[in-house]
Amino acid sequence: MRAVVLKQGIEEKIQVCDIPKPNPKPGEVLVKIKASALNHRDEWSRKGLYPNLKDGIVLGSDGAGIVEAVDSESDSKWIGKEVIINPAINWGTSQLAQGKDFEILGMPRNGTLAEYVAVPADRLHEKPSHLTWEEAAALPLAGLTAYRAVVYQGQIEAGQKVLVTGIGGGVAQFAAQFALVHGAEVSVSSSDPEKIEKAKALGASHGFNYTDSTWTDQAKELTDGFDLIIDGAAGDTLNQLIQVCKPGGRIVFYGATRGNPGKLEARRIFWNQLKIMGSTMGSDADFLHMLNLVSSKKIKPVVDQVFALEDAVKAFDRMKAGKQLGKIVLTP
Repeated sequence: MRAVVLKQGIEEKIQVCDIPKPNPKPGEVLVKIKASALNHRDEWSRKGLYPNLKDGIVLGSDGAGIVEAVDSESDSKWIGKEVIINPAINWGTSQLAQGKDFEILGMPRNGTLAEYVAVPADRLHEKPSHLTWEEAAALPLAGLTAYRAVVYQGQIEAGQKVLVTGIGGGVAQFAAQFALVHGAEVSVSSSDPEKIEKAKALGASHGFNYTDSTWTDQAKELTDGFDLIIDGAAGDTLNQLIQVCKPGGRIVFYGATRGNPGKLEARRIFWNQLKIMGSTMGSDADFLHMLNLVSSKKIKPVVDQVFALEDAVKAFDRMKAGKQLGKIVLTP
């Protein structure tokens, strides 16, 4: 089968090549991929910035397809079903945080950027009927991450004011949509005015260019501060988020693309009774609740662009350049 594999010894660091089609191991099923999607962890793996990298591993955590084969009779009910794959493996028994055996599909085990993938049968869920293959592939990792950040950690409530930063990314797109369907007033930030305008067209009330030194003043003037902030960057901009958070508000961050902050305004945090929480991926319960929300509210992922699997390098380069608005999808 054709697949996108990590190959750190070549210039592009990834290669589309032929590898053996997988055979399901005990407890696994074989899914014929109809569409898969990129996440930043795929690009980080390409850059050599992800832990425990191994050459030859098929990248990709997001995928949707049709079950073609199963290992055991007990899983035969899945054969022929249209499914999406939960990429969070071995979360554990606690809703509070993942256990020590937790892993994400696509590194260290083979992922979804291929014509076929073998996954544990308990990672399968029926594809929401209102989604295309491309939309379904865009949902799992980013949708799960956003749901846990907004709903479980963020405790979103109707009428609250929410800021979602970096609105071009897949998680941010879902976070904004999930907040909107919960009845929140949503604002967004980006360095790209076009992305801000597109977010407003999708329902955002305000947009702020975080490269503008006055954006925090603008935000406080227009909104009087935010009850909940969803962020994937951290870094020194975390202090700016602290400035625009209402007393008693919450900041949930699911990533740190800008690294650690050089300093933290501790006095403002304790004086304003702020809660700063980390969040990543989500439990099996989070995934089920996320799917139910997407299906009941007919939420559709924002798909930025669809590439053929053979054009994987172009797709990765688009993500590297930060040009996307929503999810980048590959089709075999």
